[in-house]
Amino acid sequence: MHADILRALPAPACAYVYDTAALRARAEMVRRALPVAASLLYAVKANGHPAVIAALAEACDGLEVASGGELARAVAAGAERIVFGGPAKTDAELSAAVAAGALINVESVHELRRLASIAPTPPRVCLRVNRPGGVLRGSHAMTGTPTPFGIEEAQLAEAMRVPGVTVIGFHLHAVSNNLDGAAHAAFVRDCLAWSVRTARELGIALQVVNVGGGFGIDYLSGSSMDLSPLTGIAVPPDVDLIFEPGRFLAADAGAYAATVLDIKTTHGRTFAVLRGGTHHFRLPAAWGYSHPFTVVPVDEWPHPYPRPSAENCLVDAVGELCTPRDVLTRGQHVDSLRAGDILVFGRAGAYGWDISHHEFLRHDPPAFLIR
Repeated sequence: MHADILRALPAPACAYVYDTAALRARAEMVRRALPVAASLLYAVKANGHPAVIAALAEACDGLEVASGGELARAVAAGAERIVFGGPAKTDAELSAAVAAGALINVESVHELRRLASIAPTPPRVCLRVNRPGGVLRGSHAMTGTPTPFGIEEAQLAEAMRVPGVTVIGFHLHAVSNNLDGAAHAAFVRDCLAWSVRTARELGIALQVVNVGGGFGIDYLSGSSMDLSPLTGIAVPPDVDLIFEPGRFLAADAGAYAATVLDIKTTHGRTFAVLRGGTHHFRLPAAWGYSHPFTVVPVDEWPHPYPRPSAENCLVDAVGELCTPRDVLTRGQHVDSLRAGDILVFGRAGAYGWDISHHEFLRHDPPAFLIR
């Protein structure tokens, strides 16, 4: 898919490739799977490249942001709707969110009071709630356990006594990267029932139930969460049910590619040393898994010395950093691999460049190719 444009890069190649047509197609597929009355927002934290944001601002109903920097990019992209969350909003960020007309997910009673004192008129907000009980499995639990996210149910009555704000609903995002579609649908139904019941008890005219994202993908098998169980969810009248996926929308629309600089065997293991690494694509190291790659052969070898190679063996794909933890893949079989070939790591469009430690050792950044 990317072979020709990668071979055309100056050697050694190092690049991210983002496919905006794939982003739009993915958003359309997700939209078809959601309940008819639901809203689809893209979680910018997954990939904040301006081209990605612009494509998904157009393809989705809006954007979810978690910082002042993301908010500024969402505004620049002309997002029709913006939802702003996160547990450490500054006064400047809250002011900017109010000025941008963003719906704010408030994370604590103290934040609610701060917002009330900042906003010139009472803003409409959702309360992010950390409900008890682990209801979903995934890579990161956000609620049901002690985390900095959200307000405990026992504190909701206190939150409702804060003057100067209008509470219109709840934010109930619970987990990242869940792979069980049926369990996710059950979670959403429970969120709706809980929200209707709790809003009635607290005297809230319920308008919004935000269940966040959490749609999972499996980097090892290539599978994804089955969204079909979500389609039949009944949404109460006059309630905006918001979904905020990030990874599920962006991952498959991006790839990370790096040229093999050297192939060497030490103590019985064979290493492909790359022009790149975890300072560009940190997710495999952060999660402790081996990210699959494909090989783009580059036949040209313009050097007078022998070309390092490996055949029919297991290879560790490692980066250019001075640490043994700079590993993208361990033990992937290759039929043939040579210095100068390019390794392509698919499903790298989400939580790749954006979560990586770019400045360590001050290597040049990758190129960004937008299709």
